[in-house]
Amino acid sequence: MPGLQLVLVTPEKTLLDEPVAALRFPLFDGQIGIMPGRAPMVGRLGYGELKIKSASGEQSFYIDGGFVQVKGPTVSLLTNRAIPAGKVDADEARRLLDEAAKKPGRTDVEYALKERDLERGRRMLAMT
Repeated sequence: MPGLQLVLVTPEKTLLDEPVAALRFPLFDGQIGIMPGRAPMVGRLGYGELKIKSASGEQSFYIDGGFVQVKGPTVSLLTNRAIPAGKVDADEARRLLDEAAKKPGRTDVEYALKERDLERGRRMLAMT
């Protein structure tokens, strides 16, 4: 019996609210895995693959930043966008990479935005 409850929310709707056995997803500074009994935490999400293990098998989503809260058995992921792995569009990912590569990087702010968008495109393309 799974010991976690995953709540996956985008600005448009709640995509998932179901029991899971384990999760793995990107934080802004690296990957993290969550299993039952995890200490409470709040973190900033990165870009990349959310991998879910449940009684019905494994599934993956591309997540696009946001926040995570782990409180007791509930893991809440609030993300700008979550795309099922099979629906990630390689052409969109390449377009994002091309647009990011063309952005200027003259100031620290411009450079940070460019790097963020390059990372988003790379992580999305990696899931295709």
